[in-house]
Amino acid sequence: MTSPSHLAKSLGENDLFEYLNIIELSGITEKHIKETKHALEKYLDYVNWNLDKTTSLSYFKQLQIKFSIAYYKKQMYQIMKFLKNHGAEWIKEIKLPSDPDYTPKRVTDEDIANTINYFKDNDCYKRFKAIILLGATSGLRPSELYALTLNDIDLNNRTIYVRHEPKTNHTTKSGKNRITFFNEQAKVALEKYLEVFDNGKRLKTLFSENTLQEAFKNAPLHIKYLRKAFSQLWTRRGGDAGVKKILMGHSLKGDVDLMHYNFQSEEDLKQIYDKIMEGLIISGR
Repeated sequence: MTSPSHLAKSLGENDLFEYLNIIELSGITEKHIKETKHALEKYLDYVNWNLDKTTSLSYFKQLQIKFSIAYYKKQMYQIMKFLKNHGAEWIKEIKLPSDPDYTPKRVTDEDIANTINYFKDNDCYKRFKAIILLGATSGLRPSELYALTLNDIDLNNRTIYVRHEPKTNHTTKSGKNRITFFNEQAKVALEKYLEVFDNGKRLKTLFSENTLQEAFKNAPLHIKYLRKAFSQLWTRRGGDAGVKKILMGHSLKGDVDLMHYNFQSEEDLKQIYDKIMEGLIISGR
């Protein structure tokens, strides 16, 4: 006789609903909840809502064959958490593959300028130029750029307050607030964009993720490369690696100096930023 521990567990929609409510308490965004729900529903529909090992392995194999390692691992991470939460002990046998060797794309001033010029005849040119220069001189993640509102920006001081507030769809990878800055050229571009932006609603985001992803589909640089542009520009101009970590919101774990010794105030960071980025002009229309 098969022991109860080996029987496939059958679930209903209430089980998924309760699980999503639980993980929402950890402070993740509504967008993350929707992505998780979509991934789990596709899996559960395939296995007919029964946590059967054989059928699950078939689904996992299809995911691995059809998609990139990065996408496969992203989907599997959510599914594996869900299965562990529902007592599927067999999931512990699954090992995810290592990430493939990766060489970062080199991003130059010319690449950024070419991307600006790509949109020169577009009706939304001011918007696109603003986000390109803002991303390339601030080091924000794409998700942080898309979440920006006027309340997050001190235009006069060229300062961005990067908030971790999942309830307002503001998140940082570290789970902590931070600040970063942008240069004078980005400030001018942002001012010109704000002249046509509906700034009567200060809580409205400045940049639409769906609109921008579609617009940048064939551009020389995608939005995700703007953060790389900042990192590489900063290093090529002789910027301090520790300060770059702070501005970009990298994890400071394992960096004894930054965790215990090297504290910099907002004013200190601004002075360092201006010294490194002073005179940076990215040519473009």
